[in-house]
Amino acid sequence: MHINYRDADGRIIELEVNNEIGNFYLTSMEEESRNERRETRRHTPLSQFTFEDARFFGTGIDFSEEHATTDAMARALDQLSERQRHLFTKIYLEGWSYAELAAQERRHESTIRKAAEKAKEKFLRFFSTDYPI
Repeated sequence: MHINYRDADGRIIELEVNNEIGNFYLTSMEEESRNERRETRRHTPLSQFTFEDARFFGTGIDFSEEHATTDAMARALDQLSERQRHLFTKIYLEGWSYAELAAQERRHESTIRKAAEKAKEKFLRFFSTDYPI
């Protein structure tokens, strides 16, 4: 079987390989292409949004860095587990996307999203006792 392989310099090299290796290579290239399409279809940078959707911003709390040093926020963050604090900080304070964090931690994006939302809910319960929403 002959396959065309693109090397690191961008040159295309024709290689002769046995059928098993050729089929594995072609299958892995198709799978990689599908994964790239799937990832780009799911991820839209927040910078492209020009509106504030109530589903994401309806709490009335500004999670900007200027509030990160307030006593109420510090007390609420202390109530979170180390994992929840990590997720909350990365996503809501530092602005990471779920996809970026999922890729870094090698986890599924929905797993990160669900855990981050639970951390946010827990944070809001403790934060709202100091600053009612």
